[in-house]
Amino acid sequence: MISLPTRGDDWRLMGRTARLVLGVPTYALGGLVAAALALTGFVLSQNLALTSDVVAGRVPASVVPQLYPFVGTSYGPLTGSVVVLVSLLVGVDVALVAYHVREHRLSAGGSGGSVVGVLLGTLGAGCAACGSAVLAGLLSLVGAAGVLTLLPLDGLEFALLALAALVLSIHWLADGMRGGEIRGCPVDLKE
Repeated sequence: MISLPTRGDDWRLMGRTARLVLGVPTYALGGLVAAALALTGFVLSQNLALTSDVVAGRVPASVVPQLYPFVGTSYGPLTGSVVVLVSLLVGVDVALVAYHVREHRLSAGGSGGSVVGVLLGTLGAGCAACGSAVLAGLLSLVGAAGVLTLLPLDGLEFALLALAALVLSIHWLADGMRGGEIRGCPVDLKE
């Protein structure tokens, strides 16, 4: 049976597990690097032409920071907040997966839900237009590409779906580590 984070205990377990794992400097650093790479990937994938011009030396690299949320004007406040939140959750998810795989000696195949969460986060959060372009291609196979014009948030729905997938991934990882120990502290919440 698939569990969903519907109770306060579920959210506390997720927060406590993330806090304990990220309290280990190695995993915190890995999570920060993953979050920064995710945010950079989202920003650069939305501006591929400019990115190639910077790499080719036709445009100064000083332009790149202006592409990030809250620094430049590429993102509005809501979209920028969602993109940053998805990036941070990618970092938390990667840190939890790394911890779970390494400390519990699991195979990476056992963390398939987390891989899906990170993949959806990468696809959906980087660019609403990219997510809707992929979906348009899929929908056009069945003659329903015009459905995308009905999206009320102009493609932000994909980033919100990525957010939901990452939250579910973190919940399932925390639930899977229940009863284990992180830094000598049992993760199980018994009240």
